[in-house]
Amino acid sequence: MSWTTKQKKKSKQWMQEHVNDPYVQQAQKEGWRARAVFKLKEIDEKDKLLKPGMTVVDLGATPGSWCQYAVKRIQPGGRLIALDLLPMEPIVGVDFIQGDFREDEVVERIKSALAGRQVDLVLSDMAPNMTGIAATDSVQVMVLAELTLDFAQQHLKNGGDLLVKVFQGAGFMELRQAMQVSFETLTTRKPAASRDRSAELYLLARKKRLA
Repeated sequence: MSWTTKQKKKSKQWMQEHVNDPYVQQAQKEGWRARAVFKLKEIDEKDKLLKPGMTVVDLGATPGSWCQYAVKRIQPGGRLIALDLLPMEPIVGVDFIQGDFREDEVVERIKSALAGRQVDLVLSDMAPNMTGIAATDSVQVMVLAELTLDFAQQHLKNGGDLLVKVFQGAGFMELRQAMQVSFETLTTRKPAASRDRSAELYLLARKKRLA
């Protein structure tokens, strides 16, 4: 079987699984843009992340299901700034920036949008374009997670929280250790909506320590 044939077969299997996925069906029924919303919803309901009046930054936001959920939970008085490499259809109450988080100029645009406000919560569901090569993908995900931690260290208020997607693999333990230095508590979350075969986990770091 050729590589192209294998890829087509894999794509067809994924599409069948996607269409039959109960979370996909529920998201469509309830008007969410993606099934990923149920990951954030489960964590929020368990850990009470989002509250009215918060300033939140959502990294890797497109297509916007996390924004849809979060922007409702932080009202009245909340502010949500979202970023993604890909475009995102507008959502009322969300300030969207399109750009590559790995570029300094894009990070500066986030800072400008914050206009001096300290951040209460950083959310990151970022993932690179996957190659299918586990070692390569794991490294790329970890680079984004490390950049997210660096951003959180600089812009979260003291006592603020960080939720970031990671893959178990190279650099995972080092990232955990770095987060434990900067935050009072660190827990691992694997929401029910995360597919069983996926290596993704969410690290929830709470109460940023005094810098």
